[in-house]
Amino acid sequence: MEWTAWFDAPEYEFARQVLQRGVAAVYFVAFLSSLNQFPALLGERGLLPVPEFLARAGRRVRPTLFSWRYSDGLLRAVCVSGLVIAGVLVLGLPQQGPPWVPLLAFLALWLLYMSVVNVGQTFYGFGWEMLLLEAGFTVAFLGSDQTPPPRTILILLAWLVFRLEFGAGMIKIRGGREWRDLTALYYHHETQPMPGPLSRQAHLLPKAWHRLEVLGNHAAQLVVPFFLFAPQPLAGAAAAVIIVTQLWLVASGNFAWLNWMAILLAFAAVSDPVAHAVVPAIPLDWHAAAAGAGSGAAGSQAPVAWLVVVGLATVLLLVLSYRPAENLFSHYQLMNAAFNRWQLVNAYGAFGTVTKQRIEIVVEGTLSAEPDEAADWREYGFRGKPGDVRRIPRQWAPYHLRLDWLMWFLPLRSVHEQWFYTFLAKLLVADRPTLRLLRHDPFGGARPRWVRARSFLYRFATRAEFRATGQRWIRVPLQESIPPLSLPPED
Repeated sequence: MEWTAWFDAPEYEFARQVLQRGVAAVYFVAFLSSLNQFPALLGERGLLPVPEFLARAGRRVRPTLFSWRYSDGLLRAVCVSGLVIAGVLVLGLPQQGPPWVPLLAFLALWLLYMSVVNVGQTFYGFGWEMLLLEAGFTVAFLGSDQTPPPRTILILLAWLVFRLEFGAGMIKIRGGREWRDLTALYYHHETQPMPGPLSRQAHLLPKAWHRLEVLGNHAAQLVVPFFLFAPQPLAGAAAAVIIVTQLWLVASGNFAWLNWMAILLAFAAVSDPVAHAVVPAIPLDWHAAAAGAGSGAAGSQAPVAWLVVVGLATVLLLVLSYRPAENLFSHYQLMNAAFNRWQLVNAYGAFGTVTKQRIEIVVEGTLSAEPDEAADWREYGFRGKPGDVRRIPRQWAPYHLRLDWLMWFLPLRSVHEQWFYTFLAKLLVADRPTLRLLRHDPFGGARPRWVRARSFLYRFATRAEFRATGQRWIRVPLQESIPPLSLPPED
């Protein structure tokens, strides 16, 4: 049937290679992050233990392998399995077989990681978690080297990028006044959750540049995404704009894998001729090189069974698109919301408002018997969040430091979070898994007598202040957020 030839998009083979291997690489990072942090944060003896969460949630819990039983050993087995599957996909090994092999591999990643996310509670309550789940499910239907990339799946991936970008743009326009009067970037580089090594330099750029940044952001998120569905080379040019703006966000901050996912997904709109025009080393006919000599038969070159599977997936994702599409133009637009238990075809958005001041919660401990100001209070050092005023912030993304991110939210919500009090209690007993989440334990593994939490106002040092003091941050103490706590005396 000649009409089925439309479903083949052999001119997007380079895009498929980037999408499959790139998304698999992000899954690898996500499972590695969970393997290293989940037991201490959410394990059997974590800050928010999963067994207790499952007991409270009962049947209301979203789909997860842990609904039958949770153990830290099982969690590690899930993460290691995810690392292995993601690793072979990055190498492109399943893609060399029939299309159902990478399909099953990506669906396994989706199910395994969904099992982790759905018991991750507040530590996994970020938009990029559902973004990774939706992307993993969708790229599963891109097939293998033996079949041309399915055009409908590429369009659905462009639709995902559109929701990601346009949703974020609409959230900003409807959000804080600072996005409308173009002053948002006066503050954002300084107050974002986890600054990177270049964030201070970005913040110190002239205000005129920051206003241009906001204008560029509005154009990239509110106008450019529509051109993802235009003919080439317009679609490729739109993808290029998104990629460049996302790379600037990568350079100026740490947003886990959010920006990297946007970059990877934008390649769904980059055809081989466009990629070849930019980088001549990319083959002009990548699919012919990957699959060998093509068939001259009319109609689709993919097996009928595979066309049926892709067609069913396309219909499913289109049906699930109704509510997210409606949400984009709703006066009460939801941000980072899932409309079904499987977290497919979600609503996205970020930073509808920008924090004007940076308040940091600093955790201190002392070995002194009395917790007064004469005591020797020592500060715990975190890996990613600001602390030491002389330290250059590190680049962590796409790796996700979950404890550090949650610390940023404390002054915005309430410092009296259950997990934070449990965290302080873990410090009092010098819990080794908890201490491994930190950069610096001022007591070298010993138990402090008291711990407390204080709030400080942080701002980036000007160039003159840096030359005079060597400090990259200027901080001012505000208040004692949680007074000194100690363990009850032993009987």
